[in-house]
Amino acid sequence: MHSSVSSFDITRQHYSVESKIVASLERISEAFRVLLWNESKENALSPIQIQILIFLLFHSEEQSKVSYLAREFNMTKATISDSVKLLLQKGLIQKIDDRTDTRSYVIGLTPEGRNIATKSAGFAFSIEKPLHSLSDQQKETILVGLLKLIQELHRAGIITMQRMCFTCSHYRAHEGTHFCTLLQSSLATHELRVDCPEHTELPKESSKT
Repeated sequence: MHSSVSSFDITRQHYSVESKIVASLERISEAFRVLLWNESKENALSPIQIQILIFLLFHSEEQSKVSYLAREFNMTKATISDSVKLLLQKGLIQKIDDRTDTRSYVIGLTPEGRNIATKSAGFAFSIEKPLHSLSDQQKETILVGLLKLIQELHRAGIITMQRMCFTCSHYRAHEGTHFCTLLQSSLATHELRVDCPEHTELPKESSKT
């Protein structure tokens, strides 16, 4: 059962910075939902179908499977399969035989699907644009704070799929510095990745930050 304590209680927000942050994140997520919904309506698709097309545009074949998409978007395989079926019917995606598993298939974009994905991929830029007015230090502080928040939500099982530095077996932290054992290189704060193609997930109980 959920606690009666609420981050949206205005009185609590007066003395809780944590509540103010949660309420602020909720407002940003609402803006994200509105922008995504507008993009989906323009293309006569659902929000999740737009998200699938954009994901396929930027990720590898290994990640372009129904089972992976279900984990990525924290949905059931049946729900993702329904969206995939509709995208197939619309001619926006195609099934490609998996060279490593004959029982499975990879989902690829058709030319029309790639065109819609490319056009739609910039739907959230109006959220990114205001960040350019912040100083480098402000942006790095926000980035690290969000990465740590995502890491804790991942450990709690609330966010199921992550490909960022803080949840990667190649990542090391020491006295505020960052190091990648795969690249054999130190990382500046602005070089920390939110979505890395070489990510290897840590066991949830592990902690290196």
